[in-house]
Amino acid sequence: MNTYLQISPEVQEALATGNPVVALESTIISHGMPWPQNAATAKAVEAVVRAHGAVPATIAIRDGFCKVGLTEDEIDDFAQAKGVWKVSLRDMPYVIAKKMDGATTVATTMRIAVMAGISVFATGGIGGVHRGAETTMDISADLTEMSQTNVAIVAAGVKSILDIGLTLEYLETLGVPVVTYGQSEFPSFYSTKSGFQSPMREDSVEGLAQMLKAKWALGLNGSVLIANPVPQEYEMPMEVVEEHILAALAAAEKQGIRGKEVTPFILKFIADHTQGESLEANIALIKNNAKVAAKIAVAFTQ
Repeated sequence: MNTYLQISPEVQEALATGNPVVALESTIISHGMPWPQNAATAKAVEAVVRAHGAVPATIAIRDGFCKVGLTEDEIDDFAQAKGVWKVSLRDMPYVIAKKMDGATTVATTMRIAVMAGISVFATGGIGGVHRGAETTMDISADLTEMSQTNVAIVAAGVKSILDIGLTLEYLETLGVPVVTYGQSEFPSFYSTKSGFQSPMREDSVEGLAQMLKAKWALGLNGSVLIANPVPQEYEMPMEVVEEHILAALAAAEKQGIRGKEVTPFILKFIADHTQGESLEANIALIKNNAKVAAKIAVAFTQ
């Protein structure tokens, strides 16, 4: 057992008995939504995982430990805390050594999940190659972590604020399989459409579980990105989202927003300028991802 790892009794028991567990990230709590929607959403996502036969394991960093499985009180504390670090891999040793509160990104959640022995992870959307990366070199650590960490990631595609085409190309270079659940077009977070064909398609959770088993049994290390489209009743037109993204990017540039602060700034900008419609879509797609992840985890353990 890693001395910096602290697993809740419920998650420990599930892992010890071979029952399905789904990892969940904490950035959505501290950086993704305002209070009290952030706490309510985190608890609702955990409830969805339970309703579909798996144990939720929300992951965060606190008091010098990588915590796997938060209590409801801990979720509330995180949701209201000020100065919580958005922790990517480079930040982990610093935040842990300083015993600071840290919300885990996709890359960090993946790493901690695998340390704990969890194989399935649900999130909103992954990071990727940022627009203009040919000059800024702004590429999310999520991608390189996916090339080496054995966990299935269920997400509503790549965040639409990124360069989706370049992200898909980079994932191919890294050897990360990208499979879309239930449709042939790769989704773009707020929309079921992106204009890009998915490299692979699978229509059953059993098929996805078999794919995971085959990949790792072959010794092919790394993740599988399972793109799960946002429910159609909550999706936003791709063209409308793009208008808001361009405006948000211009605002971020004007205000000098850089690095890991760009994504939460843009998501908040879009939510403010769509009268909350994008936030409603965000909550719906995260719950949907949690449902599919739980079903995959159940099929994988069987």
